[in-house]
Amino acid sequence: MEPRSSQPPPSADGGACVFCALLAGCGTAAWIHRGDRASALLPLPDSSLAPGHCLVISQAHVVGMQDAPADVLQAVTSCAQDLARGMQTALGAHGVNVLHASGAAAGQSVGHLHLHVVPRWDGDGLETWPDGRSAHALPGDWLPALRAEVSR
Repeated sequence: MEPRSSQPPPSADGGACVFCALLAGCGTAAWIHRGDRASALLPLPDSSLAPGHCLVISQAHVVGMQDAPADVLQAVTSCAQDLARGMQTALGAHGVNVLHASGAAAGQSVGHLHLHVVPRWDGDGLETWPDGRSAHALPGDWLPALRAEVSR
């Protein structure tokens, strides 16, 4: 595990990072799993989307997917996979939604890499797929540029 300072890193808005504080033992969390690279906890009750909804957070303070080293991202997704399997077996979930936002423009509210793993059941009434489309238009022929960046 990485060494921790006595103060959690600042969040995107300049305040202390709530997830780093919880990982450091400040505050109360309902931990599902504590790992060396990723941990899982229940969200606050008023923000839970379904019974068993969990957050998977990286031990390392990185803001989003774009900032995460590959090993950190792998640890977070591996923990999410373990949770999904556990939700199927222990909760009888028929499926899961894995929700993530990287960056404020995407709706990220806590500036620390995290995934929401939400158990789902047939007919549970939860809608998680966007029903709209972005109005943003990209100029010119953007596809070759994107392909080139991903291939680097």
